Amino acid sequence: MEYRIMCWWVAPFFVAAGDVDWDAVEAALRRFSESTGRDDRVALRERLLSSPLYRQRPSASVQAAPHAASASGGVKELEGQGNSSTALVPAGEPQSASAPHASPSAGRDIVPGPPLRVTAVTPETRLLDAVRERIRLKHYSIRTEHAYLGWIERFMLAFRHRHPRDLGGVEVEQFLTALAVHGRVAASTQAQALSALLFLYREVLGVDLPWLENVTRAKAPRRLPVVLDRAEIRRLLNQLDGRNWLMASLIYGTGMRLMECVRLRIKDVDFSRLEITIRDGKGAKDRMTMLPGSLVEPLTREIARVRDEHREDLAAGFGEVYLPHALERKYLSAARDPAWQYVFPAAKRSLDPRSGRERRHHLDEQVLQRAVRTAVRAAGIVKLATCHTLRHSFATHLLESGYDIRTVQELLGHSDVATTQIYTHVLNRGAGGVLSPLDR
Repeated sequence: MEYRIMCWWVAPFFVAAGDVDWDAVEAALRRFSESTGRDDRVALRERLLSSPLYRQRPSASVQAAPHAASASGGVKELEGQGNSSTALVPAGEPQSASAPHASPSAGRDIVPGPPLRVTAVTPETRLLDAVRERIRLKHYSIRTEHAYLGWIERFMLAFRHRHPRDLGGVEVEQFLTALAVHGRVAASTQAQALSALLFLYREVLGVDLPWLENVTRAKAPRRLPVVLDRAEIRRLLNQLDGRNWLMASLIYGTGMRLMECVRLRIKDVDFSRLEITIRDGKGAKDRMTMLPGSLVEPLTREIARVRDEHREDLAAGFGEVYLPHALERKYLSAARDPAWQYVFPAAKRSLDPRSGRERRHHLDEQVLQRAVRTAVRAAGIVKLATCHTLRHSFATHLLESGYDIRTVQELLGHSDVATTQIYTHVLNRGAGGVLSPLDR
């Protein structure tokens, strides 16, 4: 159980109906933290329960619980060890219904109550909720949502929780410069932070930031992709088995990205035409790629196993899968349709982070990442190979076989052929195709 407690200068702002001045609550808790030099929940509970100025009342009638701002800019509950839930009210307050902090139950003995979980409504949470709504309105992925919210929280924390509307281009430049100079982050990380802050100001606050010309930019390195030769690919795949082998073989045999592989649905596999449709890839684009003939039989067996598992879920009263955007409302039975199920589902059902409904999501991509990392070591490969290395190897081996670079560009889903041209470093062009004068 949890204790719901409030420090003595927070209590006057408490209302049993849940109408709390959370700005005052946050300010009071911050003053308490600064005055004690500690942010320990147990110490806070012990100090308040020992205060002679207050008496306790049962929290069963309490409709809201205080929260304290966490170090990450969010909110956290003040919890202690025990088996009851209590709140504190001033000892000398009149017990009148008209009093903003009065309670008819004040002065009674402590009565255990169920834990209450109510998120404090602070300016920070209101702003983050607005950002979250705007992100979902524009149909950004949940990964982008988490990344943007994280950067916005770090930005507010860096300036002592000042509202971004009170900040501007100078503070944004200082934050981004600190990331590069003191944090020594990669260029892509700094660019992601900039994108999150631009989204906050332009899309949520309606403010156009000036040109950020004084930002110290993290230098973006131009690296060549790691590529495995065909013998190394065979050694790597021989160290895998079961579903991990099938997924790694699909990535190498089709050139799809890791997340495109784990999000593959049954309806997008066409065995008759030996084609796979990749939906909502990078940049929200669809594309077609080939289905290797050698994977038809193992993929057919895997889909049959998924169908059996889906029937068991349906019999247990579940069987739904996540559908993008408004498809779930438009096609009411599609979420239970076998065609929409993931080819590589998770071993257990889980709660959808947005809807809260229990569903069977796709396999966690880290499962394959760990398996490939272990297989690389077991195969004796000294290159820093990952799942994405299989995609690099797919493109390189196609170009080595004489396929047109435009064809490879379409299969990879690159918007610009210049991105695909980086794989020409292994062809008879560039450094790989030049005979050193020392060998002449």
